[in-house]
Amino acid sequence: LPAVPEDIHARSCAIPTCAELGIERNPAVLPGGERAAKARLRRFLRNAAADYPEHRDRMDLAGTSRLSADLKFGTISARQVWTAIEDALGGTAAAHSFLNELVWREFTHSTLWDRPELLDKPFRPAFAGFPWRQEETQWQSWVAGKTGYPVVDAASRQLLGEGFVHNRARMISASFLTKHLLVDYRRGEAHYMRFLTDGDWAQNNAGWQWSAGCGCDAQPYFRIFNPVTQGEKFDPQGDYVRRWVPELARMPARHIHRPWQAPEAVLRAAGVELGATYPRPIVEHHFARERFLALAARHLKGGTRSSVASKHGVGART
Repeated sequence: LPAVPEDIHARSCAIPTCAELGIERNPAVLPGGERAAKARLRRFLRNAAADYPEHRDRMDLAGTSRLSADLKFGTISARQVWTAIEDALGGTAAAHSFLNELVWREFTHSTLWDRPELLDKPFRPAFAGFPWRQEETQWQSWVAGKTGYPVVDAASRQLLGEGFVHNRARMISASFLTKHLLVDYRRGEAHYMRFLTDGDWAQNNAGWQWSAGCGCDAQPYFRIFNPVTQGEKFDPQGDYVRRWVPELARMPARHIHRPWQAPEAVLRAAGVELGATYPRPIVEHHFARERFLALAARHLKGGTRSSVASKHGVGART
């Protein structure tokens, strides 16, 4: 081969670091790779696995494995995780609960392999042509985390800030977008897929169809999450909301999930001015619920409850 010309100056082809690019590293983003995945699994087994059934839906606790991105990229396999859980927990309720979620993951992949058209169409034909709304202002409020519902806003901001959303928060957020705002689930699905580090075509699609009520083994369309009561149940002290919606950081727990109902003195002490520092709700829950149910009753035929609908959610359950 000819010699490299003397006027060509080669430099290292290593991937530049965040510091070299002038980007501040986000400490909330988990490190990737096989070594990090195995460390996360060990930490989960040591600290949280035994309490998984009780804590997996708590948005304020580290009750899940955070292995969803590792499973998506293959830095750890479902079989490795399955074996580790069986070895550590045996036939306990905690093992059964966690392994159910691994089965759900495999089920979504199997379903999409068999029905690839589900990336564009709802599993339930009755939802074809459902009259979703195209209301841009409310869509942008949901994307930015400014709907006036703290737990919904926390989920949207966690997605943008961390590339991850707790599974319970995903379910609440997806239900709100589709059933409170009547936005096509496919729009929310695409938005999540754009930002999720653990974005998985099969799980993300199945989760959004589940929340909208149109998927395979989906929750019934008439099940509509109340974002206030969901927040109070699964973030009882408001710690999840305080982390991602700092405007409400000084709100007491009893008011943080419904600040529009807090006394003026409480709002003033917390430095919250509704409509200025934090938005009022963009839609009233009971109005939105009745609107969706009326629309669904006119459009859908033969909606039935799913036998296992309440067991699963939007993804990243593990």
